[in-house]
Amino acid sequence: MIVSVHLADVGVRSVRAVLSQCPRPGATPGLRYAETTLTGAIASGLPKLHPRRAALIASWEDDAALDHFLAEDPLPRLLSGGWHVRLRPVRVSGAWSPMPVETDPDAALADEDGPVAVLTLGRLRLRRAVPFLRANSSAAGRAAADPALLASTALARPPRFVGTFSIWQSVSAMSRYAYGSTQPQHKAAVREHRAAPFHHEAAFLRCRPYGAHGTLDGAEPITTTAATRPRPKLAG
Repeated sequence: MIVSVHLADVGVRSVRAVLSQCPRPGATPGLRYAETTLTGAIASGLPKLHPRRAALIASWEDDAALDHFLAEDPLPRLLSGGWHVRLRPVRVSGAWSPMPVETDPDAALADEDGPVAVLTLGRLRLRRAVPFLRANSSAAGRAAADPALLASTALARPPRFVGTFSIWQSVSAMSRYAYGSTQPQHKAAVREHRAAPFHHEAAFLRCRPYGAHGTLDGAEPITTTAATRPRPKLAG
């Protein structure tokens, strides 16, 4: 299996059209799962939506299925002015029942392998929304300030779907943020989630990005180094 992430500035009116045109497994050849979402900035404080930008995340049997979708489905035409990337899942924590994840043992990532993509998926427990937002604010603020974060976006489909997509300079840099002792915000959020889960179900996917196409904010995020300024943001 592969995963694709598509982001584009389509305009405020067309965001609704993207949300309403989510492709369906069974009706779309080779599609296993799809979600169309709103986007926002990964940053501290209250969620900051990007009113003009929409996203599609999807999983596919293979590259041929995605190629067919891009060539034949009307939704990619709405998103054609943006950017998309293909991902090979390497590691998964948790589970996402609408999309059983198959990892690729041949795509194992070493710290020297270059950029790593991270996709998080969650189905929010509404009664835990306030603690989730509080914990997420602290962790997201620290991530946004990390020079190893090449690009990022928050994903949401109210009232329950929440997620993030981020690209990091390397596995080691991502791991320092997630688990390092000098940056405890993410670890604190994980501990709080384990003690009283924020989500009915949640998954964390580490992926190898490949096959990026297009630009967003005038840049192709996969090839942008952490030293480049201004650092590109996929939303916000």
